[in-house]
Amino acid sequence: MKKLKLILILIAGLSFEIQAQELDVNLQIRPRFEYRNGYKQLLQEGQKGTSQISQRSRLNFNYKQEDLIVKLTLQNTRTWGDVPSTAAADKNGVAVFEAWAQYNFTEKWSARMGRQVLSYDNQRILGEMDWAQQAQSHDALTFTYQTEKQKLDFGGAYNSTAENVLQTPYTVANYKALQYAWYHNQFTESLGASFLLLNTGYEYANADAKLLVDYKQTFGPYLTYKTSKIDTNFWLYGQTGKSTDLKVSAWNAAINFNYNLTDSFKAGLGYEFLSGKASNDGSTVIKSFNPIFGTNHGFNGYMDYFYVGNHLNNVGLQDAFIKLNYNVNKWQFALIPHVFLSAADVVTPLNEKLDSYLGTEIDATFGYNFKKDITVTGGYSQMFGSKTMEFIKNGDAGHTNNWAWLMISVNPRIFTYKK
Repeated sequence: MKKLKLILILIAGLSFEIQAQELDVNLQIRPRFEYRNGYKQLLQEGQKGTSQISQRSRLNFNYKQEDLIVKLTLQNTRTWGDVPSTAAADKNGVAVFEAWAQYNFTEKWSARMGRQVLSYDNQRILGEMDWAQQAQSHDALTFTYQTEKQKLDFGGAYNSTAENVLQTPYTVANYKALQYAWYHNQFTESLGASFLLLNTGYEYANADAKLLVDYKQTFGPYLTYKTSKIDTNFWLYGQTGKSTDLKVSAWNAAINFNYNLTDSFKAGLGYEFLSGKASNDGSTVIKSFNPIFGTNHGFNGYMDYFYVGNHLNNVGLQDAFIKLNYNVNKWQFALIPHVFLSAADVVTPLNEKLDSYLGTEIDATFGYNFKKDITVTGGYSQMFGSKTMEFIKNGDAGHTNNWAWLMISVNPRIFTYKK
């Protein structure tokens, strides 16, 4: 360890001029056990659940020298046992999660380029997806203008499969191009408002095998009001443009209200509507809202039945829920019951209209701050699905559909240097 620290000090000190420098190096080791018994979808008759342990391992380098800031994050994600104990190589290898450089031109203006996280407001549209072991980051160029009460971020990305010399189809499951702008104004200590405009372009080949890019726009405000007792937010996003030559017309709205009954106990309720398309709607218009790059695990139930790689171009969703939080000493507890309904009509091939009620999910979680760099979290969830959920998810609502998890996160700072 002493030799490692000496090497890092030498690296940090390599400069032709004597300048203020800071280097911080930290680790994250995060294994998570999951019991999946109807997770993301209802189990079908004869199917059995499963269990596994996944793990994220990260090494973070944070460097600052006057107006220059650099970050490098290396990570490996794995499932325990996905390679033999004598394997010569890892299945996923080591990936670069973040690798960016930021230059502060003035106290107000800065620019950042490279692999980076784009995360705004409550992460409904753009988020880090930290629950997923691999998380989410983008190759982008971004600019920031910031004052005491206002902040403007804007930037973009342009993606290719490789360093090609001829036009080559972009085959990665990702956007071809992206542009966005986000503005926030903190009007008072309690009241804040943001507006997001996101333009995403996805490449496709038309009937003549010509490569085209259609752009879809997602836009809208996000409002917050917070006091010592009240914590509430509201958002309204529209979605328009085109996707694979189809018109897009969708929207999403939600309101959440939380109240601190005591220093330890908080109660809240909320409702979210994500537009959908009736199953007997024969139009070509895409009416189902897509949260795109949101941290969707944090919304609409922790069992991930909706919008976590699923439920796209479907009947949409209504989610009404209550959230109860209790914190005492090093412990945190939460209980969140959800009632789910479709946002558009669910109609069978026999033209039978089904009830809009999809099911009820109960989420219970806990957290424990074991010591400074170690936290333990876990939870249990159960889905009580309906016949309509069976029709949409092709499973058995009569089966016990539940999910349990336990995660340990170890985050030690292994080195820090400042001169």
